[in-house]
Amino acid sequence: MDPIRNPYAPGAGQRPPELAGRDEQLASFDVVLERIARGRPERSMVLTGLRGVGKTVLLNTLRSAAVRAGWGTGKLEARPDQPLRRPMSAAVHMAVRELGHPNTGEVDQVLGTIKSFAQRDPANSGGKVRDRWSPSIDAPATTGRADSGDIEIDLVELLSDVGGLAADLGKGVAIFIDEMQDLGPDDISALCATCHELSQNGLPVIVVGAGLPHLPAVLSASKSYSERLFRYQRIDRLDPLAARRALVAPAREENAEFTDDALESMYTITAGYPYFVQAYGKVVWDLAPTSPITAADVAVAVPEAEQELAVGFFGSRYERATPAEREYLRAMADAALPAASNDNGDDENPTPAGDSEPDGAAQELDSVATSDVAVILDRKPQSLSPARDALLKKGLIYSGERGRIAFTVPHFGRYLRANG
Repeated sequence: MDPIRNPYAPGAGQRPPELAGRDEQLASFDVVLERIARGRPERSMVLTGLRGVGKTVLLNTLRSAAVRAGWGTGKLEARPDQPLRRPMSAAVHMAVRELGHPNTGEVDQVLGTIKSFAQRDPANSGGKVRDRWSPSIDAPATTGRADSGDIEIDLVELLSDVGGLAADLGKGVAIFIDEMQDLGPDDISALCATCHELSQNGLPVIVVGAGLPHLPAVLSASKSYSERLFRYQRIDRLDPLAARRALVAPAREENAEFTDDALESMYTITAGYPYFVQAYGKVVWDLAPTSPITAADVAVAVPEAEQELAVGFFGSRYERATPAEREYLRAMADAALPAASNDNGDDENPTPAGDSEPDGAAQELDSVATSDVAVILDRKPQSLSPARDALLKKGLIYSGERGRIAFTVPHFGRYLRANG
């Protein structure tokens, strides 16, 4: 097959040629946009899921929908070591520019609030306003607005001013936040309080966040009412029909086909995870001699695709771990695959759980008990806390409930067992 015409696009946040299986989320967001445009109350949204399920792609697609609706939008990616002020300032500045409000005076006033918010950084300036960093805003900073130094007060005032600007035009503003679980505790609390205030005041501003599966728990720990603030959408692997569409539709655009056996093989291998669908699809296309692509072609391509994933998708993450952390990860992988679930005695090729499940997808536990990891390593749980905490901070594992942990990357346990 011609590699130049290869339609598949594995990449971090890169939109696939066919965004399959996300119709429900797209339709739900269209309702949110329309309701707010009509002055109806609506909650902000939070997308959660493992890495590789397409949260960033969906976040960008939702942003495009907001832009088409005439909204002002801005996007930021949270980082564990970065406070919210600067990236939020840049995102809100972009949203104001997209709104295109015709009244220069009112716009300058809001821009001044943004600048004031951005420059107020108590941690770096000893509580004083200093121009250590200045956003590219021509308007002078507004005194007495979004400059208290309290992130919760300041964020409420910032987005309230921006919301008023949007309301003048009968439009809305949406701020998109990727990796939302990496926001600091104070910033998460401020964001929840701001969404609460904006909702009470009926301002047309929403936050659309994306993060790992434990993000709802992070929000709930910050504000007890957070479960009522957001509309939560769990982004999971594709069902067989959606995974088939993700492969078949782009191929047909290039006058190519898959046999039914090939599609079944692809689903067994990828378990419907969107990143794997694209990664295996790309390699299968490049190695298949001609159309239609067969199950035999898939079998030939699997070793090369797995090698690429081992180096890039899995290996790059594994390399970030220290020897002690790697030991902990391998113990997690062993704990995640109970011997009782593998009737044929082959850890790498467990017996399928049912016709609707890809081979091995249902066998590996979603999470494991920290006590089980300690038993495997023959260590006291307390002695493993440093390794576990470091892995949590590095984003390699997450804890959705007390005493249990899970990999943030699908199939990571299988990779560790195969390369242990």
